Amino acid sequence: MRTEHDSLGDLQIPDDEYFGIQTARALDNFSISDLQISPYFIRAYAELKKACTMANVELGAFKNEAAANAIIKACDEVAELEHEKQFILDVFQAGAGTSTNMNLNEVIANRALEILGKPRGDYATISPNDHVNMSQSTNDTYPTAMRLAAILMLHEQLHPALAALGSAFTQKGEEFADFVKSGRTHLQDAVPITLGQEFTAWAHILFRHFLRLLNAEEDLNRLGIGGSAAGSGLNTPKGYTKLVVATLVSNLGIKLYESENLFEAMQSLAPFVHLMSALKNLSLDLLKISADLRLLASGPMTGLAEIQLPAVQPGSSIMPGKVNPSMLEMLSQVALQVVGSEATVAMASQAGQLELNVMMPIVQFNICFSLEILSNAMGSVSEKCIVGITADRERMLHYAETSGSLVTALAPEIGYLKAAEVAKESLRTKRPIREIVLEQKLVQAEKLENILDVFEMTGA
Repeated sequence: MRTEHDSLGDLQIPDDEYFGIQTARALDNFSISDLQISPYFIRAYAELKKACTMANVELGAFKNEAAANAIIKACDEVAELEHEKQFILDVFQAGAGTSTNMNLNEVIANRALEILGKPRGDYATISPNDHVNMSQSTNDTYPTAMRLAAILMLHEQLHPALAALGSAFTQKGEEFADFVKSGRTHLQDAVPITLGQEFTAWAHILFRHFLRLLNAEEDLNRLGIGGSAAGSGLNTPKGYTKLVVATLVSNLGIKLYESENLFEAMQSLAPFVHLMSALKNLSLDLLKISADLRLLASGPMTGLAEIQLPAVQPGSSIMPGKVNPSMLEMLSQVALQVVGSEATVAMASQAGQLELNVMMPIVQFNICFSLEILSNAMGSVSEKCIVGITADRERMLHYAETSGSLVTALAPEIGYLKAAEVAKESLRTKRPIREIVLEQKLVQAEKLENILDVFEMTGA
């Protein structure tokens, strides 16, 4: 054990731990859940600490080169998640994320001390507050790290998963390009379309969401680092913000800018609401698409059964041979969770007072959690469901050719009201549209065949 001291007194810390006294106090105070911060947030925060240290050295604020180099090396290790087990604080913690910031500061300081051959806890040599946290406050670093983590997760997780799902739909759209089926509106028979058009529409829906997410990212990449405690930049050297942002751009390879107003960047969580709104919007369409696919696959004997989903597990503990749309059910549940997370972020956004929004930890958790589960869910559904879908061409064609909606194509020829009469007669007698039209001599046979060509009706 080693003894560490803070403004509240002394505390014994296990000597094999990199975290220190403030982390230990937070562990004792906030035993609320088993939920912990995202590895992406640890990585982002460590990259930010590194950039801040590099800026302090270049601007002459940090004069101990050996200590600075040790801190930078420790930051690299933390960013590579070599010390991930040292970050065990509950996501439900003190406001603004001070506990998490100090967790980073202490782990980095003690690892840097070890690199220098010094004992852990020798804060006279490298201090978590005076050195690792130099020119910083939780109030500007935490929201900056939130932005960085979200952008990294978008680039490395969500965008690839969204692209894979969109690509799977596009490929199926091409495969089913000439599979004619009955369209449905209001859950009632409608004019013919192709199954390929249905899948291609879903692909384009996802592409539009990709554009919306890019727009949200543009709102995230303006950083308020350098605002310090309240936005005024107290205790930061001149030129610090510009240099930190430039260093982050160089180190991370992502597009970032200085915020036009550091006070605004620390008070408003609007960029995170923007992102969560985009994720919620995507989730709502994923719910719709999942429901559509489940409906098209319903049956296999008493439903539509136009498509077949790959079987991934037995569907019932009591009904032998039953197969359920398990992957789509999972995706729907994930999407519902994201919708709920958006509500949490929205409420947290309005809960800040004056110069700071202290609800950032719960916002950070919900954003990273939503990005993670959406990415994983879309990737799994692409791989284990969409790419393996097959279709029953004959069944779909039968539905299309026996649908009363075919009279829509006859309306320009025989008029809307007469076409409606034919549709009602077909529904009442269960006889085909063609048979009734020919019987009543409404259209000549050759012309009728051209009019009622179901593939031509699709516009494909």
